[in-house]
Amino acid sequence: MTGEWRESTREELHTYYIETFPNHLDALPSFLTASGPKQYAIAFREAYPIRKQNAPDRSFIRRDTWQTSNSGERTIQQFGSVEDLVEFIQYPARYDPAQGSNYALADPDLLERPEPRPDAVYYALDHWERPWVLAVDIDAKDIAAQRASSESSDGKADDVGTEQLRATGILDSPPEGYPYTFDDIEQALEYGFAVQDIFEDDFEADETMVVYSGQGCHVYLLDEDREHHYDEQSREVINDLFLEEYEIPIDPVVTADRRRVMRLPYSIHADVSRVVQPIDDPGFDFRTEATPEFLES
Repeated sequence: MTGEWRESTREELHTYYIETFPNHLDALPSFLTASGPKQYAIAFREAYPIRKQNAPDRSFIRRDTWQTSNSGERTIQQFGSVEDLVEFIQYPARYDPAQGSNYALADPDLLERPEPRPDAVYYALDHWERPWVLAVDIDAKDIAAQRASSESSDGKADDVGTEQLRATGILDSPPEGYPYTFDDIEQALEYGFAVQDIFEDDFEADETMVVYSGQGCHVYLLDEDREHHYDEQSREVINDLFLEEYEIPIDPVVTADRRRVMRLPYSIHADVSRVVQPIDDPGFDFRTEATPEFLES
């Protein structure tokens, strides 16, 4: 299988979501249903018009899984079935659940431009049917930046620029041109399984999951006990634990933000043409085992 590392074309993404993605529905985590998260979201490569006149085009849309009353009570389920959700992913403008709203995507039949295709698909960590999904994001870019900053005079990972990445050889190492190396992704996966061990050993978590995200990994703690709500202060403690005590370079913003959306498992990370997916071992070879069919032909 190919190890080619490149951006997916618009046509490849469309083919994947039409032909391949439906075959993965049975493998989706059980908390991802037509009514489960509070929202699903889609990003487009180019901004697309909405129906409201004189409103900016949108390159990112969130769609609720339920309509709600003024008091917040659930009223109308927006995706009647998983098939409805899949059609929205495949043809976002034609099956936009916001139909009837000025903020629905414009009818593609009325525009002299192609229907938008998903460049990325997400779901919300905030959930109707469980207290939350706690997620930790570990990105190869952050590991590479940390590595480059350790060789600079100021040692600030947040300020690492192109010249520093080039000086440390990161931009010229496989995959060339990306702000990280394959070694940084491998390191991210190792960190991910270390975080999973901490969740299971120190937090006594019954259910956890590590998901290869395309350029790193997401680690989930899937606690269904509503007493374990993890408020903002608790999430800050978790951030400090991983960053300071275990020195694992997580993204602290993701852990703290319950409104965050995460890449949907079995969607495509279009920047690198890889399938986002749950994994069981840090030895997972993202170069070959996450290759979509359109790169294999």
